[in-house]
Amino acid sequence: MFETKPTDYQTHLFHDGSYFRSYETFGSKVINTETHKGVSFTVWAPHAQKVSVVGNFNAWIGDKHAMTKLNDEGIWHLFIENLDVGNCYKYEIVTSANRTVLKADPYANYAEVRPDTASLIYSLDGYKWKDSKWQRDQKKKDWKKSALNVYELHLSSWKKKAKRSDTEQYDEVALDLFYNYRELAELLIPYLKERRFTHVEVMPLIEHPYDRSWGYQGTGYYSATSRHGSAHDLMFFIDQCHQNGIGVIMDWVPGHFCRDEHGLYFFDGEPTYEYNDAPVRENEVWGTANFDLGKKEVESFLISNALFWLDKFHIDGFRIDAVANMIYWEPEGELEKNDLAIAFLQKLNTTIKEHYPEALVFAEDSTDYPGVTAPVADGGLGFTYKWNMGWMNDVLEYMEVDAYERKHHHNKMTFSMLYAFSENYILPLSHDEVVHGKKSLLNKMPGDYWQKFANLRLLYGYMYTHPGKKLLFMGGEFGQFDEWKDMEELDWALRDEYESHQTMDVFTKDLFALYKRSKPLWQQDHHSDGFEWIDVDNHEQSIFSFVRKADKDDDYLVVICNFTPETYHQYRVGVPEHDRYREALNSDDIKYGGSGQINTGPGSASKYYLDTHPESYHQQPCHVKLTIPPLGVVVLKPVKGRK
Repeated sequence: MFETKPTDYQTHLFHDGSYFRSYETFGSKVINTETHKGVSFTVWAPHAQKVSVVGNFNAWIGDKHAMTKLNDEGIWHLFIENLDVGNCYKYEIVTSANRTVLKADPYANYAEVRPDTASLIYSLDGYKWKDSKWQRDQKKKDWKKSALNVYELHLSSWKKKAKRSDTEQYDEVALDLFYNYRELAELLIPYLKERRFTHVEVMPLIEHPYDRSWGYQGTGYYSATSRHGSAHDLMFFIDQCHQNGIGVIMDWVPGHFCRDEHGLYFFDGEPTYEYNDAPVRENEVWGTANFDLGKKEVESFLISNALFWLDKFHIDGFRIDAVANMIYWEPEGELEKNDLAIAFLQKLNTTIKEHYPEALVFAEDSTDYPGVTAPVADGGLGFTYKWNMGWMNDVLEYMEVDAYERKHHHNKMTFSMLYAFSENYILPLSHDEVVHGKKSLLNKMPGDYWQKFANLRLLYGYMYTHPGKKLLFMGGEFGQFDEWKDMEELDWALRDEYESHQTMDVFTKDLFALYKRSKPLWQQDHHSDGFEWIDVDNHEQSIFSFVRKADKDDDYLVVICNFTPETYHQYRVGVPEHDRYREALNSDDIKYGGSGQINTGPGSASKYYLDTHPESYHQQPCHVKLTIPPLGVVVLKPVKGRK
């Protein structure tokens, strides 16, 4: 007998919170067999009196296609013959209060382009993937001992086809200004490869009605936003990234969702996906509703969604947004730990690792909750990495201080090393730091025009030599002067027309290349053996020096950072025992827009060496004498072989 409805076992798993591929049954599924052609619809609406499928195929009249209630827990089903892809539809739900609401399908794979809100019947089948080599390589890759350099990207504002018109509404971009996913692949991938980024982290791609929510307030968790094309177009984008050696991380929001009428909010007239109690349901800060992470059906919905993106779109992992909002809540008006959310996160990460051990899962967490990246078996949350928000806040506060006052804030640059190895950290300079009046990274820097660029080069130099993986938001690589303008494209004219931004772009390219090829900068990111202070106490001159080490004893780099505008000649720095050193990077090089206080002689820099002096210094067995540039970072590499 032909059946399209879920089996009893599948419904049992769904209500048990264990149907981890519920997307295979729920939603609209195109059926095309020798005997049956049409679409199967399945939805969970536990409080509904009646549910119907309405759309352009039945004049939006609910009585024509009423669904059958399969169980007391509220799963509804209908098979409509001779229906095909491209039709738009919603669920017409009669609530327990006899109110009729129209809802988009929570499991839909495609949606109308905003401002329209209906779901579209769509089949994900048919795309021919060509990333098998990437997939094989990822199964063998240990990213914790590899270079991990992430470019955070907002697809809608990286580049546009033209400038926005002055007549456009401020909160909306004309749809013909958006690049398609396929066009973005052609534009973006060469840019990422040239700058040696290992991954691109794309801000949320789930369907969302409001451009300025950036995808963080979603209505369609199984729908790639139609602003940039179809699901197959997105598959092409990801496939092309993989074929070019670039991983794709998707920003994902399992904590809260959009309250728009057509979405998940009060889906069947009563709290369904959200908490029942208003104090913990309503997220007033963001104007959203918090998922009830204790409901088993919500667990099935969200964990299935994670596997959906891994299964169907081959993404390489997630950045989980607003983890702090999940693990702490205020049920009685006072902040306390949310055990429901903690159990959900542990279950989520356990399930992802069971199916995709190679997947990367980042926690955007600003709390000091312990064990975020510890294994679930040891009581941890099981994330691969945690964003180091403490490092970010301390370092940016330090950098914004006048250079000659930094000596009074010295500990802000050293404090992170007290906990640097307590979790597996990523150092983020993300979109959150350059929006809502916070100014761009460049404009945060104190001093005159030249000093702003020097400070920014220094900040990046310190970041990319500090333990932890790296993440940089778009525009930071060439020093965008204005903060992120989310409704417009990046200020590409700065990079194309102004020398200071061009030289900044050259510097970040060289810095990223040095990072990617230098094992000492990433092989022991999460182990204290990979870092050693040389001089951590030079408050007066605001100079820090340290060693980054790879697994091999003779593979290391010496880093010196000067956070004042003073230049020092014949400055002594203690170094590990070695005959000679050469300058691998100097942010004050003229080609980077610096003043030229570099440690190279005539000819090629690779042929000019700093000889070591046998006297011990800084508790190191010997030392070198070198020029310390103003507001600059110097990276020294030991020269292999004897003189």
